[in-house]
Amino acid sequence: MPEIGKVASQVMWNRLISIVEEQAQALVRTSFSTSVREAGDLSAGVYNEAGEMLAQAVTGTPGHVNAMADAVPHFIRRIGRDNIHEGDVYITNDPWEGTGHLHDITVVTPSFHSGRLIGFFACTAHIVDIGGRGFGADGNSVYEEGLYIPIMKLFSRGDVDETLIRIVRGNVREPDQLVGDIYALATCNEVGHRRLISMIEEFALTDLAGISTFILDNSRRATLEKIAALPKGAAAGHMRIDGFDSPIDLAVRLEITHDRILADWNGTSGVDRKGINVPLVYTKAYTCYALKCAIAPEIPNNAASLAPFEIVAPENSIVNALHPAPVALRHVIGHMIPDTVYDALDKLLPDLVPAEGAGSLCNFQVSLRPASEAARKSGARRAEILTFNSGGAGARPDFDGLNATAFPSGVMTMPVEATEQVGPVIIWRKELRPDSGGAGKYRGGLGQYMEVGAREGHEFDFQAMFDRVNHPARGRAGGQDGAPTTIAQDDGAAMKGKGKQFVSEGHRVMLALPGGAGYGAPSARARALVRSDLALGYITPVSARDHYGMSEEEIADVTARAGLGETF
Repeated sequence: MPEIGKVASQVMWNRLISIVEEQAQALVRTSFSTSVREAGDLSAGVYNEAGEMLAQAVTGTPGHVNAMADAVPHFIRRIGRDNIHEGDVYITNDPWEGTGHLHDITVVTPSFHSGRLIGFFACTAHIVDIGGRGFGADGNSVYEEGLYIPIMKLFSRGDVDETLIRIVRGNVREPDQLVGDIYALATCNEVGHRRLISMIEEFALTDLAGISTFILDNSRRATLEKIAALPKGAAAGHMRIDGFDSPIDLAVRLEITHDRILADWNGTSGVDRKGINVPLVYTKAYTCYALKCAIAPEIPNNAASLAPFEIVAPENSIVNALHPAPVALRHVIGHMIPDTVYDALDKLLPDLVPAEGAGSLCNFQVSLRPASEAARKSGARRAEILTFNSGGAGARPDFDGLNATAFPSGVMTMPVEATEQVGPVIIWRKELRPDSGGAGKYRGGLGQYMEVGAREGHEFDFQAMFDRVNHPARGRAGGQDGAPTTIAQDDGAAMKGKGKQFVSEGHRVMLALPGGAGYGAPSARARALVRSDLALGYITPVSARDHYGMSEEEIADVTARAGLGETF
């Protein structure tokens, strides 16, 4: 084999990133689930023969891809190297050896060239239904949360396991959708494999050993250089969030040394009785993501660039829940991990990290059914609809927070049209929520207003998956808190932030999704930015006066120019 120079190696590294992005886009195009097709709740990656991640797709979530980085070695161990054959495809939704809950299916495909195993492709997608109680926090153990698929063969030497497919179909509410998603996962890995073989043949390679060494060595060295340049020290971070029935405390201690950053979650609340617990693999994924965003964002994500971040947590804490703890909504706690990390990191590296944001995705699932036999005969039907929505992101040291943007997950907000197309749900209102972003020198991102109902003849269960109801995002450096989440029915009936709740025919759920917090004192905000916010409707005249000191005369001038009419 000819010697490959540095330039060619860099070209191949970039090509691998392109390959896994095409792999991810193939999944987006072929998936049956709106959560994948519209929200991008997925991951894709390529691995060397040892199961070390070499490249990840740009499309996808850090919770999936960073957790999936640990998953492939589990597949190798469970399947056994002597039992890995060309034409195989493997599958699991094991929360502890996959990506954290049963609603994520991970598919791994070995990649062979000239009869020799050279690596693996892996992908993960969130699926709408896996049976059991349905997607929500109501379960008391993982056994209630749906069908469990251990690491096993989906295809063996090219032949699908029809028995597994029948078991899956017999245990879920949307069998065609789920089986379609499983085949989409296998197909996207095949797309990646074909592109990889094309690259190998173009560069006259026999395996991935050389490019793997190049990628991992350079990534490790670059990450260690970033860490070595940081001031050394330790600091603690803390955040209190809603939990299910009682508040949850997240606590972390960060220590920066010359060659690693240690994050210790000792002091965090214990396992909850309901399904908001987090397997360690998901805690590691979002802790690493938070640190990497702050310390080394430009270094591509792979096994070596993640290795210097060491994550530990006490067993049976809510961030290291052991089997059989319920974990369906592990994202609600897991998405709060980065802001907790940043509470500590801000004390070590001031003026670097953002204020707190909404954190966890503002998801809900609607389980619709005919409200009566007459409604059924008139065409009312059952449907399971999951939507992904976001509150505001926290303001940054030099910029406003992003409106209705999911940090840290990066999952996209789902369009109303896509949601309503898949079932008899109606989104009556979806718009930005004025004044929800915390005031500051830089304003927090805005949350959203939403009103959710159903077509005539339907009643539904509303599965709430919200936080920040009682503990809104906290401002940083003098910035003010973001607005909290509110949820109620249109008749004023109170609703909980988490759990399945019944909504009768004709009624709607009224949501106000949380805002991100502000950064810096509001008095330091540039007057031009305040005027712009007021003209755009991001803040109200009352907020312009009370938070930013704008005179009533100036408010009247701005609102008149913007055609907003009444000022107070």
